[in-house]
Amino acid sequence: MDDKALAVLLGRLTLEQKVALLTGEDFWSLRAVPEIGLRKILVSDGPAGVRGTTWDERYPSLLFPNPTALAATWDPGQVRRAGALMGAQARDKGVAWHLAPNVNLHRSPLGGRHFECYSEDPVLTAVVAAAFVDGVQSAGVASTAKHYIGNESETDRMTYDAEIDAETLREVYLVPFDAVVRAGAWSVMAAYNSVDGVTMTENEPLITGILKDTLGFDGVAVSDWFATRSAAASANAGLDVVMPGPQGPWGEALAAAVGKGEVAETVIDDKVLRLLRLADRTGFLDGADPLPPVTTPDDAAAQLRDIAARAMVVLRNENAGEEPLLPLNPHSVSRVAIIGPNAERLTAQGGGSAHVNPPHIISPLTALTEALGSMVTVEHAEGVVTQRLLPLLTPRTATDPDTGHAGLRVDFIDPAGDVLGSEVRQTSRFVFLGGLPAGTAGIRVRTDVAVADPGNHQFSVSGLGSFRLVIGDNAPMKITLSPTGGADPTEGLVKPPEHRVEVELDPGTVRIEAVVQVDENLPVAMFGLHHGAPGPEADELFEAAVAAARAADVAIVIVGTTDEVESEGFDRTDLKLPGRQDDLVAAVAQANPRTIVVVNAGAPVEMPWRALTPAVLWAWFPGQEGGYAIADALTGAVEPGGRLPTTFPKTAADAPVLTTRPVDGKIVYAEGSMFGYRGYAKADIVPAFPFGHGLGYTTWEYEDITAAVTAAGDVELAVRVRNTGARIGREVVQIYLAGGDADQACDPRRLVAFGSTLAAPNEIATVPITIPVRVLARWDRELGVWRVRAGVRELIAARSAWDERLRTRVEMTGS
Repeated sequence: MDDKALAVLLGRLTLEQKVALLTGEDFWSLRAVPEIGLRKILVSDGPAGVRGTTWDERYPSLLFPNPTALAATWDPGQVRRAGALMGAQARDKGVAWHLAPNVNLHRSPLGGRHFECYSEDPVLTAVVAAAFVDGVQSAGVASTAKHYIGNESETDRMTYDAEIDAETLREVYLVPFDAVVRAGAWSVMAAYNSVDGVTMTENEPLITGILKDTLGFDGVAVSDWFATRSAAASANAGLDVVMPGPQGPWGEALAAAVGKGEVAETVIDDKVLRLLRLADRTGFLDGADPLPPVTTPDDAAAQLRDIAARAMVVLRNENAGEEPLLPLNPHSVSRVAIIGPNAERLTAQGGGSAHVNPPHIISPLTALTEALGSMVTVEHAEGVVTQRLLPLLTPRTATDPDTGHAGLRVDFIDPAGDVLGSEVRQTSRFVFLGGLPAGTAGIRVRTDVAVADPGNHQFSVSGLGSFRLVIGDNAPMKITLSPTGGADPTEGLVKPPEHRVEVELDPGTVRIEAVVQVDENLPVAMFGLHHGAPGPEADELFEAAVAAARAADVAIVIVGTTDEVESEGFDRTDLKLPGRQDDLVAAVAQANPRTIVVVNAGAPVEMPWRALTPAVLWAWFPGQEGGYAIADALTGAVEPGGRLPTTFPKTAADAPVLTTRPVDGKIVYAEGSMFGYRGYAKADIVPAFPFGHGLGYTTWEYEDITAAVTAAGDVELAVRVRNTGARIGREVVQIYLAGGDADQACDPRRLVAFGSTLAAPNEIATVPITIPVRVLARWDRELGVWRVRAGVRELIAARSAWDERLRTRVEMTGS
């Protein structure tokens, strides 16, 4: 439907109807207007999967390799494949509006949502994000680029002011947003923070001036949830939709502002037209063109497994005998020790709004035991415990008191204690964002927990608010859990406080009952019930792991972070693995020289043991099929051909930008573009593993490079490479612009393009790569335009930012 037809529908709405459309009907939807054929538009997070409109394990969603893993493929085709799968899942759930991708940059390795973003480099982020948007929207689902803009920190994220100079803003942080707009993104999300003193939901120069007028964005600018703080100011700035609803700063106040002449009705009309355009594009408006038939394919899990394995990065692979330790041949070993806290409890995703409830999560222990086969003896040892909270209750040990079936009974009760509704759940972590029965004053959870071992058991409740907890025949306990940080409303979800109780129990069952109070004016609740059974002491766990390693042919140590460490809502305070994991790796490596380390983390960690272990595989947060993907990568069933999309420092202190904490309410981007690999180069600091690094399972020789400038000003290159190893493999050819040229003055090199190829042993392949002229342009602050200065450019073909292979030069005519 064209804009003229949409304008006819717009003309049939009253001002009150138009304004009502611009605030969410609830947390996850926008109102229907049947009179014009507009159906209710459903909205869903997020970057690692389509959760849908409920946070409920009974309605599972595919859990994808997290965004940093997608970027590590350096493969737009694979990322588009993931986006198309995500779009299909959205269609299956009736979702029109998908809140991803997150294209903020890895400015600091401490950033809490590092795992949820793609890269430290704007060009890599731009290419990957554009492919993702194209994939999602191919299914007729709106993709939302977020968080616009300067949202690289979680600390005080709702209030800090990002101070970014014009060149850095244009040449670095706007580059991915420009790319997704060029790719046709139908939505952009305005961030919580301010930029140069103006909160983003009221930032007219950035929303209307740059996004809409300069970049030509014709989609919907939506607020981050609860980010809008005004009526007239945000409306006039170019914000189109306020989320969530039904309360908010617009509504009657916005209609009144129109009546008083503070906001022109034409401004409202433009917003509604954009919303109708999105509804038309997604098939939620009568008369829209039919959407392509799309549904989640039957092989979706297999696709997720394949993408996750291909994204993994071989950081190190030295000889442990005559051959490199990886890939591991199951027929070459008879006894394998699988060690570490993430072996049985894989961290498949980070914390926060990106979270989804998958149908399952395959652990590395399960998958490796299967892959190694029945002829190999596998011994598992946890070694250390890294979880802050006690384990959640599971249907294996928890039964509904009313039926005796597996699960937990959840009752919604009114102020008198009468039950308004009831349901059975299969997890003891609960998130209710609206949707409670009218009149709900409390949520009661009851379950009978099987007690297998006698001794001192721990039970706990986590979350925010007032609780009543009863354990067995013990007296009821009244518990109040308060926020420990700032005012961020996600804290109760991502970093909940916990109250523990110790109870001496004999084998049998014990009844647990917990009630949390609910504010009828804000029907939101996020809480959990937990149980820790008696177990070995910490030293006993550690020594058992070392003993298992000593007795094995090969030790596989799977360490990493958790969704309590990497999450929305807060930044990390250091880059250390939690608990005694570094000690564990060092001890295992000393006990067994054939030690493989798998790191299950979304963002860089210090690896002080890296020189002690012959093989290190970086597995990211790999999604629901992560265990299988790790097994495929370790055994070589799939080449782990990923390359790092971010730099891994030797120590946190080496990072060019480390702190994420505002000073006097400000975060000053004083480093400009000198963060990530460019910052390391400028400071002459060698990282542990550089941006772009990844070994794969073969070796490569770079033989030749040619370059020519097209009539349009683009640079076309051809790079000839040879596979000099014994296995078929994939090579990623990275093109960097050398420093010291007409454009870069004394700046270090920067990535300008990349390409890849597959080649068999001893096969020669030529990789064609194009550098768009806009990537070579620089922002002229004085003239307010992009310019390509005339002169010679030196281009580098490399395997990483630190592994240069070939150089060539081209003459640019300038513009």
